[in-house]
Amino acid sequence: MPKQNKLSLIPLGGLGEIGKNMTVVEYKNQIIVIDAGIMFPEEEMLGIDLVIPDITYLVENKEKVLGLILTHGHEDHIGALPYVLPQLNIPIYGSRLTLGLAEAKLQEHGLDRKARLHPVNPGDSVKIGSFKVDFINVNHSIAGVLGLAIHTPVGTIVHTADFKIDHTPVDGEPLDFRKFAELGEKGVLVLLSDSTNVEREGYTVSERVLAEKFEELFHRAEGRLIVATFSSNIHRVQQVVNAAILHNRKVAFVGRSMVNVVSIAKELGYLQIPDGLEVELDMIDRLPANQVAIVTTGSQGEPLSALSRMATGEHRKVAIMPGDTVIISASAIPGNEKLIARTINHLFKKGANVVYESTTGVHVSGHARQEELKLMLNLVKPKFFLPVHGEYRHLVQHANLAQEIGIPSENVFIAENGDVLEFTANTGRVAGRVTAGRVFVDGLGVGDVGSVVLRDRKQLSQDGILIAVITIDRDNGKILAGPDIISRGFVYVREAESLMEEVRGRVKVVLDNCLSQENCDWSMMKGRVRETLSKFLYERTKRRPMILPIIMEV
Repeated sequence: MPKQNKLSLIPLGGLGEIGKNMTVVEYKNQIIVIDAGIMFPEEEMLGIDLVIPDITYLVENKEKVLGLILTHGHEDHIGALPYVLPQLNIPIYGSRLTLGLAEAKLQEHGLDRKARLHPVNPGDSVKIGSFKVDFINVNHSIAGVLGLAIHTPVGTIVHTADFKIDHTPVDGEPLDFRKFAELGEKGVLVLLSDSTNVEREGYTVSERVLAEKFEELFHRAEGRLIVATFSSNIHRVQQVVNAAILHNRKVAFVGRSMVNVVSIAKELGYLQIPDGLEVELDMIDRLPANQVAIVTTGSQGEPLSALSRMATGEHRKVAIMPGDTVIISASAIPGNEKLIARTINHLFKKGANVVYESTTGVHVSGHARQEELKLMLNLVKPKFFLPVHGEYRHLVQHANLAQEIGIPSENVFIAENGDVLEFTANTGRVAGRVTAGRVFVDGLGVGDVGSVVLRDRKQLSQDGILIAVITIDRDNGKILAGPDIISRGFVYVREAESLMEEVRGRVKVVLDNCLSQENCDWSMMKGRVRETLSKFLYERTKRRPMILPIIMEV
């Protein structure tokens, strides 16, 4: 019996989490990678700027990696490029907007990979080694999103990318139902589908319904209009521009990412702004308030964003005034609710009229709900199904949907990052694991902060630090100075003199005992000081500061 060909799918990110999407497709000694995204840090990741996928497996097999395909230009799909490409100098495929955003990101990090960027359009096919990749138009909350059909010698993999089914998209290009149906008729081995909105019943509303909402708000507003949205949501920006044209308002763009993305989108033809409509930010004070519309970043309440700085009166060029209408056209990313609420409160205090999602429908999602997900499953009719792009509960619920429409439970995989899913033409199984996980980016450091450092930061943030400094004579082992006690974030020394005196006494006793023993070295001495103080301070204060003994020899 001939040996069957095997195809492997290895998710390195994006499963059990929202963010850092990255999937490996491997056949024999050839690999293609789908997406290279970041995740924003969770609350307990103190000081961390970004989280990226662990690409150890790709680096170990770099001679096999033939290319990287980007489904779209959101940060959770392209944000890790500056950290991945120095280790993997490979060709990159994506739509013109996606590659425009990727190129700007790489230039920001001093990387020039323009020669390695290969733009593709919906309907195009590209041969990469043994793989033939078809690019399929889908709708989402950014332009230029491409679903993928990856034809391999074992079978066809379909990756939906992040998608929704929008029959009336702003750019007039709906999801390519015909292509997905054709693939389903010919036979699809594995479907990977977006799980983000699986908990929501029904259908996601079309982006175009916001046109009426914006027109109504523009009509009612008597002063300036300030619209905060994601800079990548080009269709949303286009709708604001369209409303501004109708109501004779000039448009200014604020926020570094907004200005950059708008510039790229205009250049590539994704955003249509008539001549004379856009004005520089410096010009808005010279115009009547009812002729101004500002589009800004900061819809998530980020402390350094343009909208947050306007709300707190710290923006250099825009001050919120009574009579301004501020529209926050975005939903809260989980974890950002408090930041957004704080920004809204500040805006109200400044006298602005604030319109936001929980009070009126000024945002629609870019992700498919249950009925759209079922439709995709029925169009593609895959033999095997792998839900992706979601927390664990989303993956489970998407798996349940697949079983409801008739895919056998043994053919549905709820995988974790690092699982190796191995397929033949008729079988699928979890065949093992590879290294996968989170790599923390902190400042210029990539991967130099791990769980131990985060644990220390957490301890420092909660209980502070106490340092005991002792100077000892190298020749006779006697204490020459100290112990001096320094406290930061634990207690204020001047207000806790008696406690600090007791701490000095305890340290002195430990040192005297230790110095009287022949085999007591510095590390043993430090260990005993740390242990004694930890126990004493917990008994006295019920706090556990980090204790740092410093012993100097002279």
